[in-house]
Amino acid sequence: MTSLTLDQAQTLLRAALARARESGFKPMGIAVLDAAGNLKAYAHEDGASMFRFDIARAKAWGAAGMGVSSRILAERAKDNPNFFVSLSATAAGKFLPQTGAVVIKSADGTVIGAMGASGGTGDEDELICIAGVEAAGLLHG
Repeated sequence: MTSLTLDQAQTLLRAALARARESGFKPMGIAVLDAAGNLKAYAHEDGASMFRFDIARAKAWGAAGMGVSSRILAERAKDNPNFFVSLSATAAGKFLPQTGAVVIKSADGTVIGAMGASGGTGDEDELICIAGVEAAGLLHG
């Protein structure tokens, strides 16, 4: 069984932060979780608000738990809002179906974690997560 390593998680963070700086995005908070939703690594840039951690983790936690990007979860939530509100309540606030997180997959397509960001628009958050995953030589979804 493949699992996400700390070295990979740190590579994900470095690459995502580099992409955010290159793009001139606002200060970011980025969370990397393992496949069980446990925090593997986190970065909080200078100037990022106190909510960044909770938002980035909740986006990633939902992606890890459902096995799809938070963009897909946001789309699904539009069609079934009661379920997603209930799921969020059941998860004690750790689930946020908003664009800005991707699942992390090994070369064989196994979900080994998720990465979520908060600080920019959902599209910007997602973009830097994808950049991090690709820089680590992993797959995203």
